[in-house]
Amino acid sequence: MAGIHPSAVIAEGAKVGADCVIGPFCVIGPDVVLGARVHLKSHVVIDGDTHIGDDTVVFSFAVIGEIPQDLKFGGEKTRLRIGARNRIREHVTMNTGTASGGGETRIGDDGLFMAGCHIAHDAQIGNRVIVVNSSAVAGHCIIEDDVIIGGLCGVHQFVRIGQGAIIGAVTMVTKDVVPHGLVQAPRGALDGLNLVGLKRKGVDRSDITALRAAFQMLKDGEGTFQDRARRLADESDSAYVQQMVAFILGDTDRNFLTPG
Repeated sequence: MAGIHPSAVIAEGAKVGADCVIGPFCVIGPDVVLGARVHLKSHVVIDGDTHIGDDTVVFSFAVIGEIPQDLKFGGEKTRLRIGARNRIREHVTMNTGTASGGGETRIGDDGLFMAGCHIAHDAQIGNRVIVVNSSAVAGHCIIEDDVIIGGLCGVHQFVRIGQGAIIGAVTMVTKDVVPHGLVQAPRGALDGLNLVGLKRKGVDRSDITALRAAFQMLKDGEGTFQDRARRLADESDSAYVQQMVAFILGDTDRNFLTPG
């Protein structure tokens, strides 16, 4: 049976899963769906067409599923979908989508969203993503699996950050980041690869060597950034290099951060 504090306000129509814990002074809107064993600490506000997956914990004063911070938003029906086993810390905000952006903000599984961070409308966040304190992911961004965004960062709207990339603290990211890239400096410079992350994942040494060679070609090779990526597609059989090439040659609304 769900453990619901008597001071919590749960609107008619909300669906609360098995064994949820809803702490003091939480407010839950009529279109909210909580999976099994979701734990809301206290003073949590969840509104809008918002689904939260099993075993997710939301800490005090988080506001989840409110309308987008977008002046074009006209009250249309949009959604927020949050996966399982996420940890959403104090004062985090996550907004629903917009009609022009596809109508849905989506968060994957097993993420950690630290205190004060913001996930804006229509963002697509992968699995095992970490967004550190007071960082903001703007509208329409795509953050792939296993990305770490350091504290006090800003990610510009429509930016894509590829799988396994790491963004250093106090960085403004205005261009796409290749998978496994390392970005730092106030205006975001691609300074290398996330070698620590690759080693922690147990990536084979041959793939790491191939990625390092690929990064060097992207940095120093002839032709445009995309020309160099196309040559890599023909020259390397590493799955990690091919992932990077596919990302670079994929559709995007931004330019790329290129190696300095």
